Amino acid sequence: HTPMYFFLLNLSLLDLGSISTTVPKSISNSLWDTRAISYSACAAQTFLFVFFMSSEYSLLTVMAYDRFVAICKPLHYGTVMDSRACVKMAAAAWASGFLYALLHTATTFSIPLCQGNTVGQFFCEIPQILKLSCSDAYLRETGLLVVSACLFFGCFIFIVLSYVQIFTAVLRIPSEQGRHKAFSMCLPHLAVVSLFLSTGTFAYLKPPSLSSPALDLVVAVLYSVVPPAVNPLIYSM
Repeated sequence: HTPMYFFLLNLSLLDLGSISTTVPKSISNSLWDTRAISYSACAAQTFLFVFFMSSEYSLLTVMAYDRFVAICKPLHYGTVMDSRACVKMAAAAWASGFLYALLHTATTFSIPLCQGNTVGQFFCEIPQILKLSCSDAYLRETGLLVVSACLFFGCFIFIVLSYVQIFTAVLRIPSEQGRHKAFSMCLPHLAVVSLFLSTGTFAYLKPPSLSSPALDLVVAVLYSVVPPAVNPLIYSM
């Protein structure tokens, strides 16, 4: 019932949801030797995947704030991070992910597709769907992606600044035991954030010269499957 474990519960639900959106359909297609997915199922998969992944990023940002208050303002921790505040922040993370996914999905699937109906990925990924769109019709979604990149970068700056202040405060702790306890509270979260951001950034910002069907598949597995699967192990340790 502490804030850290409350947020971990939400993180585990988001991880379970994100990995359940892509992997079961891929496994069933392999077992039945098919690559088909209906239009409505593709739209649902896109919505759910974006919803869970964006909500997770928002939640990781909230968890960075939780660690910041715990380390840098410990005397105010019980007041700032009370149960009502934790519920509001978790609800804001889920709600922002829902609105973000709804906006992306509605924009993406309102674009006419002129380049066939074959998605070059093991799940319905927005960049792969945009490759099928008419050349003059995907600019709306591209603009939305630019705005999204700015929002994600803002969250990234917030996380970095939080950890700069956290490590500055930790290094001032006189006892080695106190520093070890503080680091043990923060390093799992930092490892999860690093894994999430590094794989996602490489997937969407890698140079076009490196793009190939095999590499795109590997990178998609790295950012969509590996972080949700590894997060429980990181926090268990």
